[in-house]
Amino acid sequence: MKPTTRHLAALLLSVTLPCLAADAAKKTPRKKDKPKPDPRLTLERIYGSKPEFSSKGYSVHWLEPGQGYARLLKSAKTEKARDIVQYNPATGETNILVAASCLVPEGSNNALSISSHTFTKDLSRLLVFTNTKRVWRANTRGDYWVLDLKTRKLRQLGGKDAQPATLMFATFSPDGDKVAYVRERNLHVEDLESGAIQTLTSAKSPTEINGTFDWVYEEELGLRNGFRWSPDSRSIAYWQIDEAGVKDMRMMDNLTGFYPKVITFKYPKTGERNANCRVGVASLQSGETTWMNLPGDPREHYIARMEWAANSRQLLIQQLNRLQNTNQVLLANAWTGDAETVFTDRDDAWVDVRYDFTEWVNDGRQFTFVSERDGWRRVWLVPRNGGAPKPITPAGIDVARALAIDHAKGLLYYIASPDNATQRYLYSVGLDGKGAARLSPANRAGTHGYSISPDAKWAVHTWSSSDEPPRLNFINLPEHKVVRRLERNRELRKKLAKLDRPKTEFLRIDIGDGVELDAWRILPPGFDPAKKYPLLLYVYGEPAGQTVLDSWRGSGAMWNWMMAQRGCILMSIDNRGTPAPRGNAWRKVVYRQVGILAPKEQAAALKQVLKDSPFIDSQRVGIWGWSGGGSMTLNALFKFPDLYGAGVSIAPVPDQRLYDTIYQERYMGLPSDNKEGYKDGSAIHYARNLNSELLLIHGTGDDNVHYQGMEKLINELISHGKQFEMMAYPNRTHAIREGKGTSLHLRRLMTDYLLKHLRPEGRSLNDR
Repeated sequence: MKPTTRHLAALLLSVTLPCLAADAAKKTPRKKDKPKPDPRLTLERIYGSKPEFSSKGYSVHWLEPGQGYARLLKSAKTEKARDIVQYNPATGETNILVAASCLVPEGSNNALSISSHTFTKDLSRLLVFTNTKRVWRANTRGDYWVLDLKTRKLRQLGGKDAQPATLMFATFSPDGDKVAYVRERNLHVEDLESGAIQTLTSAKSPTEINGTFDWVYEEELGLRNGFRWSPDSRSIAYWQIDEAGVKDMRMMDNLTGFYPKVITFKYPKTGERNANCRVGVASLQSGETTWMNLPGDPREHYIARMEWAANSRQLLIQQLNRLQNTNQVLLANAWTGDAETVFTDRDDAWVDVRYDFTEWVNDGRQFTFVSERDGWRRVWLVPRNGGAPKPITPAGIDVARALAIDHAKGLLYYIASPDNATQRYLYSVGLDGKGAARLSPANRAGTHGYSISPDAKWAVHTWSSSDEPPRLNFINLPEHKVVRRLERNRELRKKLAKLDRPKTEFLRIDIGDGVELDAWRILPPGFDPAKKYPLLLYVYGEPAGQTVLDSWRGSGAMWNWMMAQRGCILMSIDNRGTPAPRGNAWRKVVYRQVGILAPKEQAAALKQVLKDSPFIDSQRVGIWGWSGGGSMTLNALFKFPDLYGAGVSIAPVPDQRLYDTIYQERYMGLPSDNKEGYKDGSAIHYARNLNSELLLIHGTGDDNVHYQGMEKLINELISHGKQFEMMAYPNRTHAIREGKGTSLHLRRLMTDYLLKHLRPEGRSLNDR
């Protein structure tokens, strides 16, 4: 038999191995040098399958006052499962409240995977949400199981014939004996002793939705769970949406199957017909619903908020008119439906329910309300009987967020930053408006966040800054004394310390007429003012977001640092009209001018930056943004073509007429009474001016900002002979993150494009 290569190799090894072994015995093994940590960032390190720079948090589930809080921790006894562990706030002592072994359904070998959970007030029952499915933006549909902690009996809600992942928003009744949930657009109540299911609503058409919301209410008013138990557990108040007459939006799914699949949903675009919305109260005893008699056309108003009014007889309802410049706060009789206005909030531009904070105080005689009625966002006390409201928080200071009330001590806790709009701190003030004081540590400049217990005695405190990842402590209030250190992110800090770090600085840019804009700037490592650097601007610029914040930005911060390491200067500027805590006039000046004022102020700021910064090459200025920032990028490029050399616009709204009613009409008014504003604020009408490099990016499955607008823009650019580059991500939503490798692919695409056209010194596409 002829020897093969493998046979010869084996023979050779048998001869040489003894010699190698002898040599090895004579030599001292050489210690391998540890690889030096790479000081340069790459896209793979930031967005790859194993990101290196993720920060850790500390999530808690607050229980009733005196019960502490719960956390999900890996079980030591049940494989691939988590126990629910109870913590004593004062001592940190723990107790396994629910072992994972108790959450194994009959006939299964695996414990339930807990997406979220709630307990009854007495901790006698546990409700587990699992097997969740995404509905638009969040996983709000799934399966619910109830565990009786006394009998250890575990059973699934929905009845014997329940289909998987069909229940939404399951909620214990206040007495803990029942659970209400939405299934197939109707509201149901299940008795936990008998298992009997009572159907409270019966949708009369495919367009009727009970107990949850349509697309636009969820997106723009932040509403998902559309029902509220009465305090006595005898009734349920709920929203009903009827989308009849609202026009259809259609998207094409080309990835599923051999033929395209059409996805259809109701979407009211600016100036078009809205859904009909009303609130009813269903009695569990009679099964009948009493509808609240609210003023005006229900298609021309929005029911933005609804809660029980500290009793089981009345509802407190906030009703916005379609222009959203008037918010009527009404008390409605749950038995008769009669409603009366107890407070009206008005603004020459718009009123904002995003900062809503309503709590009843003084035995239900007053409730809190956030209003800008005197030019600043303050918390007010409003009498139940409709008397004159009184402010709680100080004059001339914006409340960034009201957090909690300590009823025993008569204190309100809120976030504010009167001296620096880029930072956030915790303050307290008496409910009488006296004794306002800052509680966040004076030696920790940046952004402070708090998760406060129901009795307002304890809080998880998070602090970060633009250069410092989060540190988390457990504190008591109002002393703000650190009880325990929870998370320091030490491993992340060690990794950051080994990087070639750029320098971040905050500044204000004077654009004239007494207007100064907040900005941050990141300078490359080893910055040399004698050299010329390209500038990359990150922009948003609309009323829904602020980009100039002294807080940790995670992977976004790492990408900025990476670009700085490649030789770019990076900046972001907040024009007027962004939600910075700088007063009502600052924020509302943009009214009827979205897409008009912002690009002007961004351009004015850029001109001033170029004048003050001789180290920036004015011929190498780039700009990029996402969503509203994508729109702003287009407006900047098209309206100021001589200022910007390259831009990346991701998921923009090129034509404001294509966006939804609640968002766009809030800031622009109706298209019928602001025709020129809608035209001038929409970048598509200025596409003919493109004179720079442009990359367009969009997801074809974007239910929020539709791909339709991108195609209209492309068509317009083609008609003017304008060259550009474009990437469509199939079936991706507005986030463009679904699917394996999508985030890394997108970042690589835009990084390559920007490095190519900004041409920083020493750039390399090989170390992305």
